Amino acid sequence: MSVSEDRESVAPAVQPAAAAAPVADPGPLGLAAFALTTFLLSAFNARWMSGNSAGTAFLGYAFAYGGIAQLLAGMWEFRNRNVFGATAFSSYGGFWIGLFVWIRSVPNALTATGHDLGWILLAFAIFNTYMLLLSAQVNLAVFTVFLTLELTEILLAVGNFTSSPGWTQFGGYLGIITAAAAWYTSAAGVSNGLNGKLRIPVGRPLI
Repeated sequence: MSVSEDRESVAPAVQPAAAAAPVADPGPLGLAAFALTTFLLSAFNARWMSGNSAGTAFLGYAFAYGGIAQLLAGMWEFRNRNVFGATAFSSYGGFWIGLFVWIRSVPNALTATGHDLGWILLAFAIFNTYMLLLSAQVNLAVFTVFLTLELTEILLAVGNFTSSPGWTQFGGYLGIITAAAAWYTSAAGVSNGLNGKLRIPVGRPLI
């Protein structure tokens, strides 16, 4: 046996790197975090909290749940190679963290900063517009979340730019509908991920 043959016989075979196993679907977590924080802020905008709350219940959850938890869901979506989910959850996780930091760091941020919040909402409405169009390729439930969110952001932006409590209150009601749609879609993701008998329909893609 030649030297080369001997080397071949004792050299360990090089195994291809094993593909990393995907993580569990982070979508239901991201949607639940988005839904709860949106509900709390929208209940304030809709004046449901008037007279029975300071209206700041959403702040801590904007940072911890709507912010950090949703941002983590976005990072896990990158891990799962889901570019749509990664972009959506990471962006809106950043939105809630940014809103928390802005309110906490700027004195009287919601009352003494002119139309800053209107510009923030307008910027996210622009982002949400192309996400809305692309969500039509996911399923009807996800499309509904982005559609109601688009309307919510536009109405709240109009309310801020016009200093109209009526537009803001209307935007609050639409935000509550948005939260309900996101909770429904989250519940569907959990139930369908369990592969059990209970399945919640999400509808087919529109495109």
